[in-house]
Amino acid sequence: MILSPTSESDIAAAVADAREKKTPLAIEGGGTRKALGRPAQSERTLSLAKMNAIVFYEPGEMVFCAQGGVPVESIEAMLAERGQMLPFEPVDHRRLYGSSGAPTIGAVAACNISGPRRISHGAARDSLIGLRLVNGAGEAIKTGGRVMKNVTGLDLVKLSCGAHGTLGVLAEATFKVLPRPEASATLVIRNLDDERAVQALSQALGSPFEVSGAAHLPAGIGGPDARTLLRVENFKPSVEYRIGELRKIVGGDVILYDEETRALWRDIRDCAFFAAPDPRAIWRVSTAPSRGADLVRLVRKSGEAAHFFDWGGGLVWLAVDAGGDARAKDIRAATAACGGHATLVRAPDELRARMEVFQPLPDAVMTLTRGIKASFDPDGILNPGRMYAGV
Repeated sequence: MILSPTSESDIAAAVADAREKKTPLAIEGGGTRKALGRPAQSERTLSLAKMNAIVFYEPGEMVFCAQGGVPVESIEAMLAERGQMLPFEPVDHRRLYGSSGAPTIGAVAACNISGPRRISHGAARDSLIGLRLVNGAGEAIKTGGRVMKNVTGLDLVKLSCGAHGTLGVLAEATFKVLPRPEASATLVIRNLDDERAVQALSQALGSPFEVSGAAHLPAGIGGPDARTLLRVENFKPSVEYRIGELRKIVGGDVILYDEETRALWRDIRDCAFFAAPDPRAIWRVSTAPSRGADLVRLVRKSGEAAHFFDWGGGLVWLAVDAGGDARAKDIRAATAACGGHATLVRAPDELRARMEVFQPLPDAVMTLTRGIKASFDPDGILNPGRMYAGV
């Protein structure tokens, strides 16, 4: 059964009814990320597709508020008309999952969906300044507001962003936005191995030249040659100057401009190199940039793996055989050895159902997590088991 509320009060009524009947609810926006997390353990789906209104947009204050079901592409088009953008460059998972529908702003807020620009502008949670949500008791909660410095007490905005709908149904989200760059360019350095690529990325990110994207594509990922990529954005004269200065520091023989560079970074953002119907399991590993190459070597000791780096080497995307638990254990072990954390982003349902999809939590942290879940959702009806079994 699919429930389609059209207002916050409808959401509250649907949640209260589900609680009374002890009927778990799967929370859905556009349905493009159903395969993110553990498989749904619910009898009904609460769809926010009809919660699709812009509550307000104040270009002068660079802030907007939208209901949870508003498509991200509609928001980006609205912002583009006023020369503005979402700073955190949210990932569109449709190519990775082979899904249809339209990604929604509520899902971006619920899952903290962020892309390559995170290294310079922060994650979605850093731009999210206000929420209206309905908790598992059917209570409407407002937290945050229209400005950054208005949070006292518990910061429920940051707590809810990344909880994947397990704490509440996000009815409205308020985001701070930024001016859209006039120009963008990408400096390409060819044929570096992983270690030298991370060194170059670190040098560039440590410079004063405001790099907004730093990735490395090994040979065979999007092209025959290895490419190390540095993006700069802003006014055209500034872009030209900073690209020139970066070349003095790290080299580079190719510069891509505007639409060409935007297309390349969309592919990096959306992990298009491993797009469906590629049958491999996809892992997203965060670690220190200096350990990225070590992590890849450790993973390859137990089998083949394709990879590329984002966030200056601190984000490693891996594509490996989806065959069984042993491979997952190897990746968890390699991640632990490198001091990182790993998320299984894509795998068959049966694999995601029987193992930890998100980074396993220490016992003390899991106890705290269960307590927070119980305080927001006493009967465990909102996306139960989506992040961790039994939570």
